[in-house]
Amino acid sequence: MTQQQPTMEPMSKEMQDCVQACMACHGVCEETMSSCLQRGGQDRMRIMRALMDCSEMTRMCADMMMRRSPLANEMCMMCAQACDMCAEACMSMPDDERMTRCAESCRRCSEMCRAMAGATM
Repeated sequence: MTQQQPTMEPMSKEMQDCVQACMACHGVCEETMSSCLQRGGQDRMRIMRALMDCSEMTRMCADMMMRRSPLANEMCMMCAQACDMCAEACMSMPDDERMTRCAESCRRCSEMCRAMAGATM
């Protein structure tokens, strides 16, 4: 007699969209970090820390949602906070197109993560 493995519920559209927003934000933060490293400068160190935090949090948040971690709701809230901090740091350089694009991606991810933080996973 073969024992059947329990199946996971498919991800909701909202969760899929949030995972995609997290992964997109992760990618933009990584690209922006590379750009910051090339340019250097002391004022970019604060931005680099925010980018690193956001990049790591978005990747981890997406992973936790995909595996349906019981901690995913809390991670989504922390991820939203990291994204907000990163968006604010990037907007300290409003004339830099890459920074503006990164801030927009972070804000979009933050909104979706806040919505997921209140959702049942």
